[in-house]
Amino acid sequence: MITVTEATATAGALRRLSEAGVSIWLDDLSRRRIESGNLAELIETKHVVGVTTNPSIFQAAIGSGEGYEEQLADLATRGVTVDEAVRMMTTADVRAAADVLHPVHEATGGRDGWVSIEVDPRLAHDTRATVAEARQLAWLVDRPNVMIKIPATKAGLPAITEVVGAGISVNVTLIFSLERYREVMDAYLAGLEKAQAAGLDLAGIYSVASFFVSRVDSEIDKRLTVLGTDEALALKGKAALANARLAYEAYENVFAGSRFTALAGARAHAQRPLWASTGVKDPAFRDTLYVEELVAPGTVNTMPEATLNAAADHGDVRGDTVTGGYAQARADLAAVERLGISYDEVVEQLEQEGVAKFEVAWQDLLDAVTKSLDSKGVDGE
Repeated sequence: MITVTEATATAGALRRLSEAGVSIWLDDLSRRRIESGNLAELIETKHVVGVTTNPSIFQAAIGSGEGYEEQLADLATRGVTVDEAVRMMTTADVRAAADVLHPVHEATGGRDGWVSIEVDPRLAHDTRATVAEARQLAWLVDRPNVMIKIPATKAGLPAITEVVGAGISVNVTLIFSLERYREVMDAYLAGLEKAQAAGLDLAGIYSVASFFVSRVDSEIDKRLTVLGTDEALALKGKAALANARLAYEAYENVFAGSRFTALAGARAHAQRPLWASTGVKDPAFRDTLYVEELVAPGTVNTMPEATLNAAADHGDVRGDTVTGGYAQARADLAAVERLGISYDEVVEQLEQEGVAKFEVAWQDLLDAVTKSLDSKGVDGE
């Protein structure tokens, strides 16, 4: 257990990050993390004020079986389907995490203290099924501080509007392109307008837009490496930050506009940008790159634990590193395009891969749970 003195020494950068207006969320969850008190400890010592999950996170947690043995035995005895078993386990974890974060939710007036859970990734291209699943998840978790994650696919956009319109808070995930991000913000505003028309209290609806970072560099830098020229190599590590900074510019424009101003008069909240995929994948880069270079007020940075620890240990938080960089961001993306690397092609590929990766992780989770149920003498199908 970390002492308060040690925590003060190690979390200075995280405190400065919070003071700069960045909410620190943990991009991980497991039953062991909850039951051991680790999540509560991170809240107390490392300024963590939220949690995000995704199919890959649950596959790693539940696939290990650790902490889930008793519930698996009960589910096997009941003879539930594997899909029901997975939902019972994942929603139980999210409910428990939401309870741990409830004091944060109360203390921040609803701004933070959120836990996110994703709709079945196999529904990413089915609007009606996504809406139905989102409603079901909100009902199953039944906590005021849960956000339902909906992917920013074409089919996901109208689902966002419908779910927000029903008064459910939403975390929009798998956003890679600036164009799609603008569509996401439009879908959110349309949802708020729908909720207002239905007489719902807009003050209780929150949303974040998860804009993915490191995967953009991974794909573009791979192409720059193939080109191999000095000009190309000098652009490595710049595209993802440029993309994210221009996303923040778009956020500023939309939520300073007249459409949102009218909704804000009815106590609506802006949809905050959330920097996702912030773990650095290239060892040539500083492991805190996507934390230090994306500091801006009103944002969320959801970090895997390794990135959180790195930021606490040696993070260099020096205030806003976003709003003064819009011109350079446009120049960097333009330079990449001039080399023949298509931005539109890259972001479309990343969206397709993102959905596919979550589908694979979900299927791996279903397979692992099926095996566990079968081992207890019950057919998991």
